[in-house]
Amino acid sequence: MSQQEADTSLMLEFALQAFQAQNFQLASDIYGRQLQEQRAGGVDWALLLRRAECLAYSGNLQGACDLYQRAAVHRKVGADQLETLISCLADGIRTREGLPHPQGESKWGILTCKECRDFLWEPVTLVCGHTYCKKCLDDYKGRDQCELCRVTLGQGDGGHQFKVNVVLSNILCKWFPKEVQARKLRQEGNALFKEGKVQEALGKYNQAIDIVSCDHLLYSNRSMIHFSLKAYECALQDAETACRLQPCWVKSHLTKAKALTSLGKTDYAFREFLFCIALDTDNKTAKLEAQKLLLTLLNPENCQEGLPDLLQVIPHPFRVKGNVDPLSLAMPCSNLQRLNKVNLEKEILPMVSEHKVSSDCNTGKESFRSPENNSIWQVSVAETTIPSKCISLKRKLSLDETEKSRLTVVPSKIQRRADVPVTDKADSVISVSPYVDSSDLDCSLCMRLMYEPVTTPCGHTYCLKCLERCLDHNPKCPLCKEDLCEYLAKRTFCKTEMMEELIGNYFPEELNERKCVYEEEIAELSNLNHNVPIFVCTMAYPTVPCPLHIFEPCYRLMIRRCMETGTKQFGMCIGDTVKGFADYGCMLEIRNVEFFADGRSVVDSIGRRRFKVIQHSQRDGYNTADIEYIEDEKVQGEDYKELISLHDAVYDQAYNWFNSLKPQLRSRILSHFGPMPDKDSDLQINPNGPAWCWWILAVLPLESRAQLPFLAMTSLKDRLTSIKRVLLFMRRTRPR
Repeated sequence: MSQQEADTSLMLEFALQAFQAQNFQLASDIYGRQLQEQRAGGVDWALLLRRAECLAYSGNLQGACDLYQRAAVHRKVGADQLETLISCLADGIRTREGLPHPQGESKWGILTCKECRDFLWEPVTLVCGHTYCKKCLDDYKGRDQCELCRVTLGQGDGGHQFKVNVVLSNILCKWFPKEVQARKLRQEGNALFKEGKVQEALGKYNQAIDIVSCDHLLYSNRSMIHFSLKAYECALQDAETACRLQPCWVKSHLTKAKALTSLGKTDYAFREFLFCIALDTDNKTAKLEAQKLLLTLLNPENCQEGLPDLLQVIPHPFRVKGNVDPLSLAMPCSNLQRLNKVNLEKEILPMVSEHKVSSDCNTGKESFRSPENNSIWQVSVAETTIPSKCISLKRKLSLDETEKSRLTVVPSKIQRRADVPVTDKADSVISVSPYVDSSDLDCSLCMRLMYEPVTTPCGHTYCLKCLERCLDHNPKCPLCKEDLCEYLAKRTFCKTEMMEELIGNYFPEELNERKCVYEEEIAELSNLNHNVPIFVCTMAYPTVPCPLHIFEPCYRLMIRRCMETGTKQFGMCIGDTVKGFADYGCMLEIRNVEFFADGRSVVDSIGRRRFKVIQHSQRDGYNTADIEYIEDEKVQGEDYKELISLHDAVYDQAYNWFNSLKPQLRSRILSHFGPMPDKDSDLQINPNGPAWCWWILAVLPLESRAQLPFLAMTSLKDRLTSIKRVLLFMRRTRPR
C-alpha cells in the first residue's frame, strides 16, 4: 500500500469516527477533501453519497440535494439511499412548525375514542376507567394493556369479551342522533368495501356525508373508495376536504398524496408525503413513496425543471416562500397566523400573482387558479390591524358542490334543553338533540346523579358506593346478574373518566348539589360522638390488639366507611339480649385491612378509648350509638402513694402468674397479644390507666360479662383491686 493510499484510509477512518460522534460537519469536510483529491481519477460515488448524508444530518439540505442530484444524473443513487435526506427534511418541518398530535385535535372533545380519536361508537369502558370504541378494541385483540395507563387487563378485558357501556351508548344515541346514524352508515360502508361491493359502499358514505358533513373520516374514507374506482379527481377533492377539517391528520394527507401521484402531480405529492413523515416518523408507506418520488424528481429527465420547484416546497406544505401552491395558503398553520402586513405585501401576493385570474375592485377580492386541479380560489385582504387574519382564501364552488360542502357546526359544549337556540337557518342548526337532561346520568340504584361513576365489565354504570354496597351482598351485577367475582377480587373499582368529565362539564350545578350531599354524609359518618358505628362481637380493651374477620354485608359496609372517612375507628361492644349491645365499649382503630377475592376481609385493629353508650340506634343494617368517652379519675398526695404501692404489688403478682403458665400456652398468648407491657413511670399519664392492666384482663380467662365492669371503672385503684382478686382466685383454683 502506497503512502497516499495509507493517508486516504486514515482520513476515511477519521471521517467515520466523526460521523459516529455526530460531528457531521467535520465528517463532511473530510469527505469533501477526499473527493477533491480524487477528482483526476474519477468520482467515488460511494464517498459522494456519504458526504451528502453528512450534509443532510448537519442541516445543509441544499448542499445535500446538489450532491444527490449529481449522483442521480449518473444513475448512481437508489431510492433506498434517499432515506436520510427524507428524514432530515421531515425533521426540519417538525422542529420549525411544532406539529401537534399526528391525528390532530379531535373536535369531539370528551366524546372522543382514545384510540382512533374519532366520535365514540359502541363505547366500551375498561376496568381501568378509560373508554374506547368497541371496534378499536376488537381490532387489537392481542393487547393485554390499556394504551393510556398500561394497566394489565384481566378477563373481560384481555379476554376480549368487550361489553358496550350501556349508559354512554344511550347518551350518544340521544344527544347525537345524526352522528350515531352517520357512524352506523360508515361501518356498513366499510363492511361492503371489504366484501368488494365498492359502489354500494360509496352509496353508504354519500348518505353519511349528507347527514354529517363535518366528519373528516367520512371524506377520507370516501376518498379511498374513489381512489379504488380510479376516480382520482374525486379522490383528491375529498382528501382536500378531509385535510381542511383535520389539518394535521396523517391519513388524510396520505390519501391526498396518493391521489396527486395518480394524477401525475409528482412535486405536490412529494410534499404531502413529506408532511406525513413530519407528523408520523414511523409511517413506512409515506417514507417509501417519498423516496421513490424524490428519486423521480432528481432523475436527469426531471432535474432541470422539477428540482428548483421541489426545493421551494420541501420545507413545509404551508410554507409561503417561493413558487407555492395557493391551495396551501388556505390550510390552517401557525406560520400564517403570525404573518403581518409586510409579509403579505412583499412575499405572499407576488407569489400567487402568476396564478391570478381576475380582480374585483369593488369587493377587494382577487381570484386565482390552483395549479393542482385548476380550481378557482378567492383571496381577500384583511385589515392591517389584525395581523393574524391578514389573508383568507375561499374556493368558488358550483351549486352542487356548495350543497355538499355545507359543514354542520359542532358545539364545544352540549347544550341543555333550556339553552338550545331556535333558528330558521338550516346551516346553523346545532346538531345536538335538545332533549338533554341530567337524568340521563342517574344511577339506577340510588336514582340520583352518578357520583364517582364506575362501569362493570358487563357494561353497566353505577355510583362507586352504590356498587360496593350491592357487591357486599351478592357478587353479581345488580341489573344483568352477570358474575363479577373476578372483578370484585381485584378491589380496584376505577372511576369511568369519560362519565366524570361529562357530568362535570355539562351538569356542574347538579354535580355540586350531589357533591354537597355526599360531603354531608361523610361529615355525619366522621362524627365520633354521634351515630358512631358499633361492631357487636367481643370484648376489646385499650392498647390491646383485636383482629377481626369481616364477612357480613353490614360490617363490610361499616369497615369501608370507616376507611373512606379517614377516621379508621369504630366501637366494639359485647351483645345484650335486651338492648342489642352493652352500655360500655372500646373504640378500635384500624391499622390494616386485607381483602379476599370473595369480599371478605381481615381487619387488624387495636383498642383506643373507652366509652359509655348514651343512645342505641342503627344505620344501613349495622348498629350505631351516641357515646361519651370515659377516663380515669386522677388522685394526688397520699392517695397517689398508696396507688403506686398497690400498682407495683399487683403488677408483680400478674407477672408471676403469667410466667407460671405452661410454655405452650404462654407462646400462644404472646403470638396473639404480644408481650406484657412494662410499668409506666407515671401511672396517670394515660387517661385509660397503665397498658399492662388491659393486657392482663385480655389474657385472663374471664367471661365477657365478668370483663365488662372493668371498662366502666373510672378508678384505677378499684381496677387494680379487682385484678388482684381475680389473680388470687386463679392461683387458688390452679390445679396442683
